[in-house]
Amino acid sequence: MTSGTSNPSLAHAAERIGDRWTILVVGALLNGARRFGELSDEVPGIATNILTRRLKHLERSGLLVARPYSQRPRRVEYQLTADGRDLADALRLLASWGARNSGGEDPRRHESCGTPMEMVWHCPTCERDVLDGESEVRYL
Repeated sequence: MTSGTSNPSLAHAAERIGDRWTILVVGALLNGARRFGELSDEVPGIATNILTRRLKHLERSGLLVARPYSQRPRRVEYQLTADGRDLADALRLLASWGARNSGGEDPRRHESCGTPMEMVWHCPTCERDVLDGESEVRYL
């Protein structure tokens, strides 16, 4: 999938988490480990066979691990890896975009004043926020 695209980094991300169910499963796991039934409840509408496939895909991709909590019968709980937890900011951006573009209210607000929060790029060397047009994208 990454060949033939002008944005190989985006293509790689889409390969790993590019479908609706996978994004929703990762989102459900951001708050901690979940068992299969809990995930099924937290991702309404997902069929059990689809959930099973997405969990296996995420495990093969290194985004989650399945940890046994019972041997007889064998049962596991699913937990994001550090790589999977790194998706949190991207998913927050997607959720915010989805809320704004569905006529809903932006879900992230500053607790003390109620103002909708904004995500910004920040340069740690210059110690300042980077404005649109001040950055370049380099694909490795």
